[in-house]
Amino acid sequence: MENQPTNRAKLWQIGGFALNNAATNLYLFTMNFIVYYMNGVLGIITFVSTTLLTVMRVWDAVTDPFLGLVVDKTTTRFGKNRPFMLLGNLVMALSLMLMVFVSHNLPKALQLPGFIVFYLAYVVGYTLQCIATKSGQSCLTNDPKQRPLFTIFDGIYVTIVFSMLPVLFTNTLMKKHGGFGISYFQEVWFIIAPISFVLTLIAIFCLASKDRPENFGTGTQQKVGFKDYWDVLKNNRAIQMLVVSASTDKLALQTQGNATVGVIVYGIVCGNYALNGALNAYTSIPTFLFLLFGAGVIATRLGQKKAMMFGTYGSLACMVLIAVLFYAADPTTLAFPGFEGFAGWTFFTIAFLILWVGFKGFSGISSNIVLPMIADCTDYEVYRSGRYVPGMMGTLFSFVDKVISSLATTVVGIMCAAIGFAETLPTADTPFSPALKFVGVFGLCGLTIIGLIANVIAMKFYPLTGDKMKEIQAEVAAIKAKAAQ
Repeated sequence: MENQPTNRAKLWQIGGFALNNAATNLYLFTMNFIVYYMNGVLGIITFVSTTLLTVMRVWDAVTDPFLGLVVDKTTTRFGKNRPFMLLGNLVMALSLMLMVFVSHNLPKALQLPGFIVFYLAYVVGYTLQCIATKSGQSCLTNDPKQRPLFTIFDGIYVTIVFSMLPVLFTNTLMKKHGGFGISYFQEVWFIIAPISFVLTLIAIFCLASKDRPENFGTGTQQKVGFKDYWDVLKNNRAIQMLVVSASTDKLALQTQGNATVGVIVYGIVCGNYALNGALNAYTSIPTFLFLLFGAGVIATRLGQKKAMMFGTYGSLACMVLIAVLFYAADPTTLAFPGFEGFAGWTFFTIAFLILWVGFKGFSGISSNIVLPMIADCTDYEVYRSGRYVPGMMGTLFSFVDKVISSLATTVVGIMCAAIGFAETLPTADTPFSPALKFVGVFGLCGLTIIGLIANVIAMKFYPLTGDKMKEIQAEVAAIKAKAAQ
């Protein structure tokens, strides 16, 4: 019996809990546009605004270890994770409201300091809810065949969020409000905040019966401190390699998803910014099918490491071909049925659509599989040292991840400043230039290629294969049984 998983979840519990990540992703996508609020509403120049966002992203990383320790030390009558899910979501809603409803109404000298304070509060709320996503998986199920199912649900939700929101933000709201003005951001808040709150409540309900001490790694509450962070970071090879792999990917994807990169690629290079939202609408279903195969078949049967490598190699091939396509063919011919400018299918449109579907599908596997892999790293730490520290594991991961990915906004700002856009960012009305095309293609493809190569190298040294996880779960079951006796 010790070789059998001791804690399995129902399918609806896994699917419902995955909505917690969707709730935070709604805010994550929204904050990609906040630089336009700083630039256009508060009047902060490009270099200063992008640098400030980078500094605040570093603050985000710095708070992680402290908040992770709080989670590990906390067990309440409402569980370890659920209080932080609710608190984090409420803090995000309030702080974003203060950013877009209050900042510009403060006296001029207080507008920037006030915005910074509100943003720092948002960071704390975002971190709290994200920690619960990582920590909650370790008590939701310890079955190696079930954990990848989180990736399927999470991938579906991510696909929906990042397919629908670009259409809403760029095709509907931007046209309605005539750009990124005050009314634009205020309506965004009225849409995002209530939806995110409802998704959080559903996730809390689905985790309720699992968020209990008997489902925590050792079956008992433990005392942990900051000294344990160093030991984990020094000796847990699994989390070391996962950090290297995922953080380089995150830097690339953050840059790729940067609003300015989207403006340059679709608005200037391709000549129609509405194509940004159109592309996501056309690729969401094929992307989901890719994800279903990769996570549902490969990860559950062969292990999560092999699913990561499958997604990485596929993404790398697609990205290289997309970069070549932008220079070998004519990107101004990109057009989709139902959107302005479509006059028939072109070579560029067909090739780009196929490659982009491939990239999104493959990268959806490699990026979404990271969250259940953190739960594996948590179990590995129980196996290695006898410590159950899910908050610590999640925040050690996100600390390095956020420090590196914080560079995304600055990288875009520096590239734009280097080609003459130091005061204001390029807009869809900015004339085309070869320099802008290089910045756009590098932001879309270049950093992603570098990140995927780092991914391949890191996974060569990642120790948690499917067979190794079976051995780990048997040992963790024995530790729990001993604690229960």
